[in-house]
Amino acid sequence: MTQPSDKALVPFVSVDNMMRLTHHVGVEQMLRDLADYIEADFKRWELFDKTPRVASHSDVGVIELMPTSDGEAYGFKYVNGHPKNTSEGLQTVTAFGLLADVYTGYPVLLTEMTILTALRTAATSAMVAKYLAPKGAHTMAMIGNGAQSEFQTLAMKSICGIDAVRLYDIDPAASEKCATNLAGLGVDVTICKTPEQAIEGAQILTTCTADKQCATILTDNMVGSGVHINAIGGDCPGKTELAAAILNRSDVFVEYPPQTRIEGEIQQMGADFAVTELWEVILGRKPGRTGERQITLFDSVGFAIEDFSALRYIRDRIAGTGFFVDLDMLADPDDPRDLFGMVQRAQV
Repeated sequence: MTQPSDKALVPFVSVDNMMRLTHHVGVEQMLRDLADYIEADFKRWELFDKTPRVASHSDVGVIELMPTSDGEAYGFKYVNGHPKNTSEGLQTVTAFGLLADVYTGYPVLLTEMTILTALRTAATSAMVAKYLAPKGAHTMAMIGNGAQSEFQTLAMKSICGIDAVRLYDIDPAASEKCATNLAGLGVDVTICKTPEQAIEGAQILTTCTADKQCATILTDNMVGSGVHINAIGGDCPGKTELAAAILNRSDVFVEYPPQTRIEGEIQQMGADFAVTELWEVILGRKPGRTGERQITLFDSVGFAIEDFSALRYIRDRIAGTGFFVDLDMLADPDDPRDLFGMVQRAQV
């Protein structure tokens, strides 16, 4: 990794600069770039430190830390999930992240990750769908039209080639918002009145709802053969979106089983319920989609390596640009042993 500068300044990407960078690169290009970084890190999965995220649960939400390292760089994300925030005019999810040099322990990047998490989540969904979605998939059902929905749609468009999305949300205003935001971006948008209507003719079914409850967004009789389910809303204990019977009919693929068995759709199933780890599919060690009538299910809860990939991408992408500011975060005395003396001299 790049060594810290003599002044030990740390690049910081603010929300404003993340938005500027996204427009500079282009949303769809950024999604493709992130998917490439994530796929590259999945291919070296075995190198990483892996642990389920560290979660602090309360009655109103959860606050989590998501750490990992590849031996050269260390990264972590702070993220919350508070479904009640929407009714108070606040974001359900906010996040920031840090990347550090393992050799020195010095941070080399601090960045907002509220926008970046939405981008990396969508990029991961589409990267996985390349391996699991039916060949020639052209329509996605997007059930839950909150903050993730536009990113998910554009990722599936730019990476998997879908050209139509069918929207459903229990709040019609959310669907109208999503449709307005997607207007003119090359996707045919249909707003649907029921989830059953939304999945008609769709080969990819994405569920992304916010309420922390064991819900049944898709019932068993709603899901026919030959589809790919991108289940990204169930991401903590006590929060699911799919009927258990759907899992029994599907081939289920996960990021990191010890975390997914606690937080994902498979928390409904027994400890011996069979799943396939995605990194093995990407490396060709395990099969992904094997038949036209197969139901594939990506039980996504989000994993730290995906955030690590996103942090790597931002570190590389901002080099030589003006899309960051340097922060004076690290004490840097002339004599590393004389920290107190540095403080004393500051008075003068």
